[in-house]
Amino acid sequence: MNQTQFFEIGKIVKSCGLRGRMKAVSYLESNDKLQNLDELYIGQGEDKKVPFKLKGFRSRGKSFFLEIEGVENLQSANAFVGCLVLIPADKLEELPEGEYYWRDMIGLKVVTEEGRFLGVIEAIFPTGSNDVYVCSGGEREVLLPGIADVIRKIDINRGMMVVRLLEGL
Repeated sequence: MNQTQFFEIGKIVKSCGLRGRMKAVSYLESNDKLQNLDELYIGQGEDKKVPFKLKGFRSRGKSFFLEIEGVENLQSANAFVGCLVLIPADKLEELPEGEYYWRDMIGLKVVTEEGRFLGVIEAIFPTGSNDVYVCSGGEREVLLPGIADVIRKIDINRGMMVVRLLEGL
């Protein structure tokens, strides 16, 4: 059986208005690609993902507003507060060479250019100027800035990141 993979694009934080519109905090860098969606999924519990036809979508800053079929009033919209908004992973756009989705980088084994194992990427967080990769499971936790001087090679297919440790790392 073919299991669909999903990608979290946001979380519903409140209902808006009397007609069932909902506000979601976006997990995406840009909401531009969402304008063309006709369907999305709402995560209701650990393993339950329900498809909904999208009636309306509007982006504003780091949030977006949804109107979905079957949600016509404030009370029904309130039932979705706290739920995740998801799309099938195959709806994601192809990234340019050298760019990766965070979900693909979590779990990469990290080794130095000399071949020393440092650990595995456990988390990633943005800092404004660059992302920082949290590498743990080796001798100690290492925070790796996502800059070319440190991140020398990423091979998603082999599940590996090669790094050069700068002074102080």
